[in-house]
This record gives sequence, C-alpha cells and structure tokens, in this order.
Amino acid sequence: MAEGQEVRVMAISAFPSPKFIEVAGRFGDIDGVWIDQEHSGLPNQDLEILLLACRAAGLDAFARVAPTDYATVMRPMEGGASGIMMAQVSSVAEVEQAVRWMKYHPVGERGMFLGNFEAEFGAKPAPEHVADCNRDRWTVIQIETAEAVECVECIAAVEGVDCLFVGPSDLSNNLGKPGNPMDPHVLGAVERIAAAAKANGKPWGVLSKTEEFALKCRELGCQLFSIAGDLDYINRGIAANKSAFPNFFS
Repeated sequence: MAEGQEVRVMAISAFPSPKFIEVAGRFGDIDGVWIDQEHSGLPNQDLEILLLACRAAGLDAFARVAPTDYATVMRPMEGGASGIMMAQVSSVAEVEQAVRWMKYHPVGERGMFLGNFEAEFGAKPAPEHVADCNRDRWTVIQIETAEAVECVECIAAVEGVDCLFVGPSDLSNNLGKPGNPMDPHVLGAVERIAAAAKANGKPWGVLSKTEEFALKCRELGCQLFSIAGDLDYINRGIAANKSAFPNFFS
C-alpha cells in the first residue's frame, strides 16, 4: 500500500483453521488475512497457530481486536501479527491510547519481550527490535461509529495511525441505515473518511460484501479490500455446489 498498490485480504473469523489459511494462500490470490478476535472466541494460543500458518503460506496477517485494554492490543503482536486493527473506537483519545499500547518507549508503553517471532526469539538485539517494531508494526483504525466519523480528520492525523478501515455494517447501522452501505448518507461518511485519509497521506481499506460497494470505494481511493471471509467462501461454495447439481437440490 505504501507504493500505492491495491491489496486484497481475507477475513478469518467463523472457521479459524490453519488448513483453511493454507488453501487460501495457495489458491485464493490474496495478499494476506485479518484474523478476527472481536467477534470470535479465538484465544491467543490459537491465534499464534493461525499466524504460523500465515507465515508458512507466505501471507501477511493482522488481528482485529476491541482495544479495551493493554494486553488485548499487545498480545497479537507477541504472537507474530504484523499489525492490529482497532474496532469500535469513537474518539481521538481512544486511538492515542491504543497506539501507545502498541509502541515501545519512547513512543509508547509496550512492555519489552525478546522471546517472540518479531524479536527473532532472542537473536535480535534489543535496540534493533524496538526500532523495528515501532516502525513496522502497523496500526489500523476502524471507522464504524458516527462519533468516529465526526472526528475522523483528527484520528487520521494521529502519529502512529497507519491506515483507516471502513466497517460498513456497523457504520450503516450507526447512521440509521442498517445493511445499506450504498445509502447516500453512508456514502457521504465514506467520502469524508477517504478525504481524511488522503489529507494525511494514509491509505484506507474496507470490508465489502458487494462488488458495487467495493468499486465505489475504489473510486474514492481505497487500497485495502476485504471482499470475502471464511464464511463467505463456504456459503458461496455451498450455493455453487447446489447449482452444479440442480437435479439433486430443489
């Protein structure tokens, strides 16, 4: 994205399986996955296994969390996630706190640990580890509440925020148009998010259930597209299978 290119990712939520990630990496034509810890009961130990599968499949990976506390934000990085997507933030203060939880001193408050993947399991010198993490662990902020839209320009300007991400289901619901991201009122909010990202020189992404909405976001400069999740692949596969055997499914 830093080079202006478009990126495709897949959501892992309902079926957090290493084998699913292996298949997606082999045949899905995607650049990475985001692993949902907001709407799933996925513990960190299982997250680490999924991140191992991502590395084996050559896929980048970041985790979505509700930034309720320090450990929730920090631990996916300890497991090998390249970044964190913060869900349900509504204020600049919440964003600033989440960034501090992600970064080492002097930028933030993260506790030092050298026995993980990102520290090369103790092989990387501490000063190099701190510098690399503060530079490379990227922070994605979901804009999915009316309150976040109202201060999105300030959120985008926060040092340490690398990318904005539109959550259209919550955004449309919170704007009184549940399930309709193409509503003009919702699209107006998306346009404001896109403008805030552009003004601050930062990319933005979107989860889209339809090509119509994804194409509209592309017109507005979106670079990061989550256009399918594990459950989408399964449901579409079931529908395609029924279509392939019409005499057996009525």
